[in-house]
Formats: sequence, structure tokens, C-alpha cells
Amino acid sequence: MSPKQPSEAWLALLIAPGIGSRRAHHLAECLGGPLGWTTACDQALRDAGLTPAMIRHLRQPDPSAMARCQAWLEADNHHLITLDDPLYPPLLKAVDEPPMGLFVVGDPGHMVRPQVAIVGSRNASTGGLDHARDFAATLAQAGFVITSGLADGVDGHAHAGCLDAGGLTLAVMGTGPDRVYPARHKSLAQRITRHGALITQFVPGTEAKPGHFPARNRIISGMTLGTLVVEAGLRSGSLITARQAGEQGREVFAIPGSVHNPLARGCHRLIRDGARLVETADEVVEALAPLAEELAGEIGKLLAPELPPALDKSAKTPHLLKDPDYQRLLDALGFDPTPVDQVIQRSQLTAAEVSSMLLMLELDGLVDTHPGGRYSRNR
Repeated sequence: MSPKQPSEAWLALLIAPGIGSRRAHHLAECLGGPLGWTTACDQALRDAGLTPAMIRHLRQPDPSAMARCQAWLEADNHHLITLDDPLYPPLLKAVDEPPMGLFVVGDPGHMVRPQVAIVGSRNASTGGLDHARDFAATLAQAGFVITSGLADGVDGHAHAGCLDAGGLTLAVMGTGPDRVYPARHKSLAQRITRHGALITQFVPGTEAKPGHFPARNRIISGMTLGTLVVEAGLRSGSLITARQAGEQGREVFAIPGSVHNPLARGCHRLIRDGARLVETADEVVEALAPLAEELAGEIGKLLAPELPPALDKSAKTPHLLKDPDYQRLLDALGFDPTPVDQVIQRSQLTAAEVSSMLLMLELDGLVDTHPGGRYSRNR
């Protein structure tokens, strides 16, 4: 499915100074939708709380900012996924005042897949970095997309561990989509665009600022079924992500550490406050597998009306059964519940291919999911 090209009205709303998510949502409530302002008179916009300057910026968008956004969108694999797009992350849409639009580099279709966030300290210990890589690899092999913030330390190692395991990963940024922060992660960002996506609510040209990262963290927790904190000090931004996940009704997991390690204190506080203590990635898979199955069903309902006739539910099954790779996957799967890593090994397909194909087979009713991230064929 190809996301539709956004209208200039969406871009005008996103680049207008002073109109953030909260004011844009209030505007939508007052005027019958995010683009209700386009047909409203100036008095109605003033009644909705806009200042004369904001109204002017909506009516006459900054030409250079508009041109920059349009030029960025013309490049391959560059997308703007607005709140009304079927590829907008369904879990993020459910939080209070989600971003009106997300700029995406890569495949936006991955944003609707079941995700797990892995976050932690930028100055993590060697053991913490190993945990980030190992947990990310195992969760990716279980079929989850790994979501993090592209930062140094735990974030970067989670992305890399997922990619090295053949999985899909999403990086949510606190900059515009044409900036990589930190700059030394440019090659990692390029890998992510090939096997996942870079995502941001900030328009092209936006530089990194401290105030952007809480908003970035809110997207990370909002898109995911659960957030795993690997290592965190008591003042770590990862605790903000975890707190936001809890406020959004999502699962929070924390890995315990030595009482002598200051980077374990944030995790210990989370555990005292109700986060799940986990020692293995399998514990995360077991907790989230039922939620992932429920989400997959909702995704099927969400996307089915948007699928072209050749891919609707009635037409998809014969097509999949004739595909040799899908038949190979089904042969590797069998009728007994089987862990994803065994399916990958038997089929000799990549983890990313298996994850995507299992979702399609599940939506077609050809496979069943079981606790622990296991799958079986049913016909």
C-alpha cells in the first residue's frame, strides 16, 4: 500500500509556528476535523483560540518552509503519514493528542506492526549494551518490531542488535527527518531505512533541541505494546519514556542490576513502582504475545478496506498459497506450536521475511498464534 501524498493544507498546519499537537487537536474539535480550518472564517479560528499571527501563518504558509517540505517529500521513500492515514500507528492514535503528522524515511507500513520499545542510558555499561543487543535480537526473532530513539548507548545497540538478527526496527527522532542526531549514527540510520524506518513529528530542517526529546519519547511509548528499560539512572530520560508508557496504559519492563551500579537505580525504582522485572527476553514475549495477537486482528480490520482488490481477504489466500516462499514457511511451521527462531532456521528465510509473512498468514486465517510467540498452521 502506498501512502497518499499529503495536501498543502496538512503541511500548512504542521509548519505553522505556535500550533502544536494540543492546539491542533483543539482546532479539530472545534471545526469538525484537522482540516476544518480550511473552510472556516477567521472569526471561527479566533473563537477556537488562534491568534491573528497563527491565522496568518495558516492562510499564508512560510514559502521557504513549504518548499523545503515539498522538496523533501519528492525523494524516494520519504512520506508524511497524517492522522487520517490508515498507516498511522494505531496505538499512537489512541493516546491523548497524538502528533497530527509523522515524517517517515523508509517503509511506513512497519509502523502498524506489533512493536516493543527498548530504551536506556546513553552511557550504559558493557553489560547493559550486551543486554540491549541480546534482548532486541530475541524479540525481533519472535516477530516484534524494535522501536527506540537512535541515541547513543542502549538505543543504538538495540537498533543494531535487531538489524544484525535480521529484524525490523524503527527509530523515532527528536530532529527533522533530514537530520541524524547524533551524527555518528548516520550509517546506522541508513541501515534502519532499509530495514525499518526513521520517524519524527518535526518538519524537515528542524535541528536537535533538548525540548524535542520528551515529545520523541512520547511517540516511542505511544507506538509500542510495551517499553523495556535496560539501564537508567535516576534522572534518565528513559524513565520519562517508561512513565509515559504507564500513563498510556502500556506494559513497562525493567532489567534489574547490581545495587552498586548507579545505572541500575532507575530500573529498580521502576520495579518498585510496578514495572515487571524481567531477566530474559522470553518473559517479555510471553507478556506481550496476547496483545500482539489482538493488535494484529485490529490491523486486519483497519487495513482491509484500504487494500486493493488483488489483496483483499477473499483474494489473498490463493495468492499466498501459490507463492513458493509462503509454502516453504508453512512447511517449516507445521501443525504444532513452534517458536519463531525455529521457523526461521527451518525455512532459511530472514527474520524480517518471516515476521511479515506470518502477519499476512495470520490475517488470512492460515496460522494460529500461541503463548510465548509460537505459531502453528491450521490447514
